[in-house]
Amino acid sequence: MNGNDPRSALPIPRPDRSVLVLAPPGDEPGNWVGAPSSVYSDGVFYLAYRLRRPIGEGRGYAVAVARSLDGEHFETVYTITREEADTESLERPALVRTPGGVWRLYISCATYGTKHWRVEVMQAGDPSAFDASQREVVLPGDPKTAVKDPVILYHDGLWHLWASCHPLSDPGEEDQMVTDYATSADGLEWTWEGTALTGRPGCWDARGVRVTAVVHDGDTILAAYDGRASAAENYEERTGLATGADHSTLTPVGTEPVAQSPYGGLRYLDVLRLPDGRRRLYYEITRQDGSHELRTELH
Repeated sequence: MNGNDPRSALPIPRPDRSVLVLAPPGDEPGNWVGAPSSVYSDGVFYLAYRLRRPIGEGRGYAVAVARSLDGEHFETVYTITREEADTESLERPALVRTPGGVWRLYISCATYGTKHWRVEVMQAGDPSAFDASQREVVLPGDPKTAVKDPVILYHDGLWHLWASCHPLSDPGEEDQMVTDYATSADGLEWTWEGTALTGRPGCWDARGVRVTAVVHDGDTILAAYDGRASAAENYEERTGLATGADHSTLTPVGTEPVAQSPYGGLRYLDVLRLPDGRRRLYYEITRQDGSHELRTELH
């Protein structure tokens, strides 16, 4: 790869060189573990992820936070269940550490009996000390919009956020998604700045796009995103790559996905930059039996 290839800064998943981090709670479709969000701090890897069972058996029933010294073998330090979060289902979390050393866990919560989603946050001095009773809503969505799956980045003194937004005004079309962009001075009160990424009619990402990771390569913004062509591909999104001159406008690269499973989806790619310049990838991938597992690679 040459210096003009965005993949030199944002590696493309190679499942054949990956290792298993966590297996799903069951061996049938609808059993997932994944939607990862990672942080490397003081020589320790931290990973937040979602656990899910099929619809009717619990859906997204928990979000866990775990720690590791090698980035592959993790010990759980905190778990929040959907009952503790007062939600019908949990989706992708975002784990961050502020410049002041405060840990935050943002969780995606489904509102009971609806297609609406909101994002809440907990704060603690250590990832093992999050308290479900201290949650607060930071992205409420609205009657026409579901908001979930945030990607949160602190850069040049400002907090940046990309969230998956779904329309609620047209019943049966709620699986459609775009990625909207927001900024914040403190990471808690957000100002929406518009839509950063949308699907392309007639392409593999026509039905919806969800930014999953953002990295800086000089003056260029690089983003991994999930895409799907149809409602039938919901839950089996593949990974694409987008670039932009700023955080608010991203353009897909190429006409095909850059990564997928032989059996379906490869989604929620997270890219963790390490102090030595290497990158560790975490992602959710479809297995032959239809369930989803969590895997990692070191580039």
